[in-house]
Amino acid sequence: MPIIATLCGIVLIVVVLWEGFETIVLPRRVTRRFRLTRLFYRRTWRPWAKMVGSVVPARWRETWLSVFGPLSLLLLLSIWAGGLITGFALLHWAAGSAVLAPDGSYGFLTDLYLSGTTFFTLGLGDVVPRSAVTRFLVVIESGMGFAFLALVIGYLPALNQSFARREVSISLLDARAGSPPTASEMLRRHGHERGMEALRQLLYEWERWSAEFLEGHLSYPVLAYFRSQHDNESWLAALAAILDTCALIMACSEKACERQAELTFAMARHAVVDLCLVFRTRPREPTYNRLPPETLAELRASLATAGITLHEGEAADLKLGELREMYEPYIHALATYFQVSIPPWIAAERGADNWQGSIQGPRSAARHEPRLREKGEHF
Repeated sequence: MPIIATLCGIVLIVVVLWEGFETIVLPRRVTRRFRLTRLFYRRTWRPWAKMVGSVVPARWRETWLSVFGPLSLLLLLSIWAGGLITGFALLHWAAGSAVLAPDGSYGFLTDLYLSGTTFFTLGLGDVVPRSAVTRFLVVIESGMGFAFLALVIGYLPALNQSFARREVSISLLDARAGSPPTASEMLRRHGHERGMEALRQLLYEWERWSAEFLEGHLSYPVLAYFRSQHDNESWLAALAAILDTCALIMACSEKACERQAELTFAMARHAVVDLCLVFRTRPREPTYNRLPPETLAELRASLATAGITLHEGEAADLKLGELREMYEPYIHALATYFQVSIPPWIAAERGADNWQGSIQGPRSAARHEPRLREKGEHF
């Protein structure tokens, strides 16, 4: 039994340390098939999302889903700490429980208590090691506890900073593409003089945002579970709107900023494809056509009134369909996994954007909506 306990303790410590290294320190995607962290998220996210969808009222579901990211991170860190404490307790027990307690008790529970106080560097001194082996284990575990706390202290601010940078650009889309963002609104609101130059700059910024998003979420995949603060905004909806806009420009526009659209499309598609690989979500064909012919005709007519002319004909429609096939299956797979709504190509109704809301309630917002909408037309 001591040999088995020693092997189990060593394996448990090594597995937790390696998982922590890959999750926090290693700045690249881990491709091996089995990972404790991946298993933890796949076994907790799906039941959580299913529970929220079946028990929580619709108006509170987004709030409950947004709790999962921070809560799961704290739970994961607690599991790592518990694994290390249990692993060292097994080593103490295998060494013969060579500890001294005030009441003379010994055994695995006493070893577990010594391991916990040592790992969290409490230094109570009521249970002390009595042999060279247990003293060595105490020194190693105390140093490991310091390192663990230091990594956690450095890890959480890095996550918060990456989340804040991601959300800034998503919030900026509110006045530029609507709430939720759509390709039609993004193009329509750039139909003014010098609008194409502003659109080119916006797509350039989102090319860089997509690259930063990709690197950040490959290093810290837990960020994908952190949801935006507004119900009608999300990182996936923003990426879908950007990809829709780029595809429309590449296939049907007057080549005003086609080259930048190609670059942004490539980077944004790279991001959604790699996220599917990280979360092992198979690309799936959408259950409905987001852009049927009648909607595309409505989109062309709507943009024509804003001074933006789109190419018509079979060649343009065929190219647009080919571009959509390159990213829509991945978008739908991620949307299904993360329980996120994909924005349409054309806004379902011309409601107020987030910035046009009012703390006085819906009646006040409705009263001011025509004037705010008139101002919003110029964005």
